[in-house]
Amino acid sequence: MGGFRIVGQSTVATGGFLRLADLRVEGPDGAVHERFVVRHPGAVVVVPVTDDRAHALLVRQYRVAVDAELLEVPAGKRDVAGEAPEATAHRELEEEIGHRARTLVPLAEFFNTPGFCDEYTYLYCAVGLEALASHNTQTAEEHAMQIERVALADVERLVATRAIVDAKTIIGLLLAKAHLADRT
Repeated sequence: MGGFRIVGQSTVATGGFLRLADLRVEGPDGAVHERFVVRHPGAVVVVPVTDDRAHALLVRQYRVAVDAELLEVPAGKRDVAGEAPEATAHRELEEEIGHRARTLVPLAEFFNTPGFCDEYTYLYCAVGLEALASHNTQTAEEHAMQIERVALADVERLVATRAIVDAKTIIGLLLAKAHLADRT
């Protein structure tokens, strides 16, 4: 592609589910350049839409990387070997908001930050939500998170006022809103 090719790589560090790789890339002119890449198992994002199709259920949770609470759609890592993206989406929906979806509608697939990371995300709209009698949170952040009902009509305003600043949430809400508008 464009005359670039990876000619070598080594692992610099690993931490939890992440791996930092040092790649040597040969350019079209034959020069070799060093690039660092974060290897990630991939993720799923789910926009759970209420039966009235006017609201989404989001989570407010602490994110240590930005030292702030963010309003986000449910999401999670694809960290179970062999698990299909749809199964991961169902699992994350149950863990994070205690709901099961009758239907998952694929909306998009995308690289989150391809300038330095290979994380690939599957995005779904979840409809036909059913509340579970109980659910088990997996992390301290999940245990402390709050579930919030957000009107889809307010999405643009919430983005413009920076009440929502998470990229996967912005993408997910806008695509879910467009998908639902196409169905009416």
